[in-house]
Amino acid sequence: MNTHVPEYQQIVVAPHEPPCLTIYQVTHRSHPENQQDPIRYRNQLKVLESSLRRKYPERNITGLMEPMYDLCEDNAFWNHTLDGLAVFRSGDTFKVFRLQEPVREFTVVADSFHTKPLLRVLQSHQRYQLLSLSRSGLRLFEGTRESLDEITPASGVPKTMQEALGAETEEPYRVTGPYGGTRGPGITFGKGSRKEQVEVDAERYFRVVDKAIYEHHTKPSGLPLLLAALPENQGLFRQLTQNPLLMPEGIEINPDALKSGDLHAKAWGMVMPHITADLTRLVVEYDEARAKGLGSSDLESVAKAAAEGRVAYLFLDADVQIPGRVDPLNGAIMIDELTDPEVDDVLDDIGELVLGKGGNVKVIPSAEMPASTGVAATFRF
Repeated sequence: MNTHVPEYQQIVVAPHEPPCLTIYQVTHRSHPENQQDPIRYRNQLKVLESSLRRKYPERNITGLMEPMYDLCEDNAFWNHTLDGLAVFRSGDTFKVFRLQEPVREFTVVADSFHTKPLLRVLQSHQRYQLLSLSRSGLRLFEGTRESLDEITPASGVPKTMQEALGAETEEPYRVTGPYGGTRGPGITFGKGSRKEQVEVDAERYFRVVDKAIYEHHTKPSGLPLLLAALPENQGLFRQLTQNPLLMPEGIEINPDALKSGDLHAKAWGMVMPHITADLTRLVVEYDEARAKGLGSSDLESVAKAAAEGRVAYLFLDADVQIPGRVDPLNGAIMIDELTDPEVDDVLDDIGELVLGKGGNVKVIPSAEMPASTGVAATFRF
């Protein structure tokens, strides 16, 4: 599951050479449903080509579309999809994301990528990470309300104790020699019991894991981390952790003994109250900020504040789309017709501006939005 934060921030925040091509579609995890996925994808490529031909010569279109068509022939990719797919292509970028949630089918050519559906999935308040930890190794998962999928840890995360400590693991230190300088039977001296040395290794390994998981996964994603481990490992890890997003409760069981569905059920049962409380806190903070004149749900006011870098926290409605553009220099909104394949979403543009200027964005369902206008923002000043 390639949803690493640096990769999607390159799509959302960084400028790209237009035209920018965006595809979203539902995919399926298993046979035979997934057989239709590459066919639907190829049909969307034809829509993109038709839009491109309105402005660009054929020689430019061929090079731009080539890696997107190559993906059609990648059987290994289509046999290992999840619930959704996002594909982004420009003259300087080609990125593909497998998504844990279904997305509405959408295809557009514009001056920037259409990123709100990607943000909805990757910045959802319902996402979390799960660290399955033992003294021999670790596994890492990303989860939502609907699914829990194992992900490949970043290259800086040691997956085993041997990988973390190498030859530095504590071994019984024994010296055999004559006692009192006399010749005779040797006496073996040690520097500690085997149990003590095992504990030293475990503590050193957990410290390395804690730092690596925080630096490579928790810090860039901002997601809460749930620990699944035996009680003795839970206790040791929590004594030394420096991860502020580690949840106070954990799954105290050997996670390898659970089926994936059981692990997901236990995880979501523990994460849901935490996530609900966090969203409630953010909404209360928004209401308090608005009462002080430091918050707004007015679309034009929020767009202007986003361009000025004044938005600290932005809620976007996942179920609302406002066709048009936002001028990144002054936040002016230009409403247009969505029937034009080159028209993007105003809310999408606002979200990109906020992220590009260091703000936070959450894309949430209408039922959980604190306003009905599609946006709600707290301001820095």
